[in-house]
Order: sequence, then structure tokens, then C-alpha cells
Amino acid sequence: MRVLGISGSLRRGSHNTRLLRAAALQLPPGAQLELFEQLAAVEPYCEDHDGDATPAGAADLRTAIAQSDAMLIATPEYNASLPGQLKNALDWASRPYATNVLRGKPVTVIGASTGIFGAVWAQAEVRKAVGASGALVLGDELPVGQADDAFAPDGSLADPRLRDLLAEAVMKLVDAARPAAATTAA
Repeated sequence: MRVLGISGSLRRGSHNTRLLRAAALQLPPGAQLELFEQLAAVEPYCEDHDGDATPAGAADLRTAIAQSDAMLIATPEYNASLPGQLKNALDWASRPYATNVLRGKPVTVIGASTGIFGAVWAQAEVRKAVGASGALVLGDELPVGQADDAFAPDGSLADPRLRDLLAEAVMKLVDAARPAAATTAA
């Protein structure tokens, strides 16, 4: 089973990329997390360029989503919302609306920030955008606040309660994706 991880942060030392790696430690045997590391290469959305002339970065994103059984999105919070590059990627993924690669895809949204609220507003915005695109949005929310100190040396979350919540969210995502993964494997 393939879980596509998308970090909404482009920063090299991203707390949200670290959060995705911590989530990978919680995956059951047979499931793997594949990080989409080309978010910066996804071109600005323009309907004029959609279709036969879809730019390479956007096409790569759509392919990665289509080839996954589920998605795990980790978002920081910028100005009380999601980062522009992540929103741009979701706009590309949501087209064409009736047959987009998000339709029916199980998605969990988590987030980390250096503040105390753990990107809860950004998480809500991402859930709204992918839900409006037809994804199967799981309701788990995982706000990881004060992210500078949130990770243990082994890459896991330092707080056992947060680690357990992350493990629970990951297992729900894998369980939601199992029917699709079985169909794909058949």
C-alpha cells in the first residue's frame, strides 16, 4: 500500500516534513510512505495550461496522487491559512473536477507549527479544499504545536500522547485505503 506524503512547507528543515517522517514510523507492515518532494516545481495553476498541455510539475503531482492508495498531508500555517504552494498543488489535483485524482482518495491532514496551536486553521482549510474536490477526508486532526521541541532524536514525536494520536490517524488512513489497495493489486 502506497501512502503519498505531501508537506506544505518548502523549507529544508521543515517541521511538517519531519512530521511525515514520524508518521512513516507508524505505518504497519506492507504500507510505505512516499514523500512528494517536488512541490516547489508545481507550476501556478492556470486553466489555459490544463489539459493536453499540462505542465510537467503539475503532471508529476497528478501521477503521484493517482498511483497512491491514500494521502497524508502535513501543513504549516501561514497567515492563519495554508501555504500558497500547497493550495496551488491542490488546485491542480482537483481538475478536471468530475474525474480528478483526489476523487474518492482517502486523505488525512495533520500539521505542525512553532506556535501553540499546531496549524489547526491551516488543517481545516486543507480538509475543506480536498473535501470539495471529492476526496474521502478523514476527520482526524493532529495539531503539533511548538514544533521546534516536538521531535525526539529518533525522528518520532517526543510527546507520547501525540505519538499515539499520530499512530491512530495513520492506522485509520491505512484502513480506509485497504479496499482501494486491494482493487489496485487485483
